[in-house]
Amino acid sequence: MPRQRGSPGGPCRPRAGRGTIHTTLFGSDEGVTADTGTGRDSLRAPQTPSLEAMDNRNEIRDFLASRRAKISPEQAGLPVYGGKRRVPGLRRGEVATLAGVSVEYYTRLERGSLGGVSESVLEALARALQLDDAERSHLFDLARAANTTQPRRRPAQQRVRPSVQFALDSITDAPAFVRNGRMDILAANRLGYALHSEMYVSPGRPANYARFIFLEEERSRRFFPDWELAANNMVAILRAEAGRDPFDRGLSDLVGELSTRSGEFRTRWAAHNVRRHTTGFKHFHHPVVGELHLMFEAMDLSADTGLSLFIYPPEPGSPSADALRLLASWAATQALAAESQTGRENEAERTPAAKAPAAKTPATRQDSAPAAAGDGV
Repeated sequence: MPRQRGSPGGPCRPRAGRGTIHTTLFGSDEGVTADTGTGRDSLRAPQTPSLEAMDNRNEIRDFLASRRAKISPEQAGLPVYGGKRRVPGLRRGEVATLAGVSVEYYTRLERGSLGGVSESVLEALARALQLDDAERSHLFDLARAANTTQPRRRPAQQRVRPSVQFALDSITDAPAFVRNGRMDILAANRLGYALHSEMYVSPGRPANYARFIFLEEERSRRFFPDWELAANNMVAILRAEAGRDPFDRGLSDLVGELSTRSGEFRTRWAAHNVRRHTTGFKHFHHPVVGELHLMFEAMDLSADTGLSLFIYPPEPGSPSADALRLLASWAATQALAAESQTGRENEAERTPAAKAPAAKTPATRQDSAPAAAGDGV
């Protein structure tokens, strides 16, 4: 008689001639009938790490390897002997020597095992790899994520407080706006919306810098004269944000979307470059006022985690200052036109589309006259 096999999803039936035992599963106190098997040792189930754990280990591995490849022995002050090197940059053993750890220990770190690593070791790695401030912060963020286990979470809806909007509106001579770490523009003053008018051509909201650069490339290349620099910086900012908040499901969805739809984004994402975005200069070509050369300052909103305020002031008396005044005038004209259109639409809603027909009265000679040619019946 053939042996019976357990159906998928259901309990196994005991085979003929074999006993049954009571056991507990996953710490449960509830006994279940289980097949005693053949008496041979069972195969151990593979330990499959979560998606988050795998992502973090890969991030650590690729980041450390990419930083190691950027430094030559000469830059690190190490002697170079004859022969062609098989790897670009430093070898693992050379990094280990510079960091004061064993080769085996550094190899384990580069394979993604940063859990439990001390701050002093991380500082030694940062010095050995000559990391800048943004890269050092990213390394510490990756180590922090390696010691944290939590599921990816959907981002809570971020709202800009009224007082922040009032502060934006009080800035009248420079574009100002609030954005989150996913590069969504959440609020702006009138000049801020006018400056980014090209991002509001598409219907998707909120307007997003990264989607504009990589998914609306024709217009973004016109808007950013140095498109390559803007694209590089954008990916480096997103990469740094992914290290700072690795469990943000909205950010991972954005990265997945851009990686799927843009080869330019994929190439840059694989470089593992990171960047801080707090001060500097911007160059735009606006479709209304032309060239704009602006400074920028960024400030985190301490009461609103994850939100930053950006201001793009021009140099006083510069052509860009004149262009911003022209842009402000254009924006005011657009706002008045929109208000006028809204008023007309509201008035049309309040006015009946057609009056109800009047009650019929006895026919007169005019009522019974034939319609003139061309009139409707």
